[in-house]
Amino acid sequence: MDSGRLERDDADWNFRARHETETQRLDRNWNGLLQELRVVQTGVQLLTGFLLTLPFQERFGELTDAEVLIYLVTVALSVTSTMLLVAPVGIHRMLFRLHALYDLVAVAHRLAICGITTLAMALIGVVLLIFSFVVSPVVGVAAAAVAVALFLGLWLFAGILQGRHRE
Repeated sequence: MDSGRLERDDADWNFRARHETETQRLDRNWNGLLQELRVVQTGVQLLTGFLLTLPFQERFGELTDAEVLIYLVTVALSVTSTMLLVAPVGIHRMLFRLHALYDLVAVAHRLAICGITTLAMALIGVVLLIFSFVVSPVVGVAAAAVAVALFLGLWLFAGILQGRHRE
């Protein structure tokens, strides 16, 4: 099904079920997205702060070259996630009073998905790094594989459940 039709179906459903105008729906979507961003921004900012302190720890020099690479990729993913998850606020400021709520919600939605995805990848990197350093590289890879399975499982499971409960 094409995205345009899905969007029309969603707008029609919202009007029938909620008696919302398009502007009311966009306001509700924007407010919901802001709430989600508040929750995830705190986590990603804490993760990024934690990662940025690691090189200043005494045992950081004990990391192998592979672990240093994992660390650097993980930091890059965490910083990228932070940028993606904060970007909707900056875009909102740029579009303020330009009556561009539809564009704001659409772009912020995509940025949030990308930000959550890069956050998941950063968390997988943290799992890989910590388990590799504390136990062994083999255990690190296994723990990271479990983290990947959990993220994919939760997201795919939610998608399957959503598909089952459609009207």
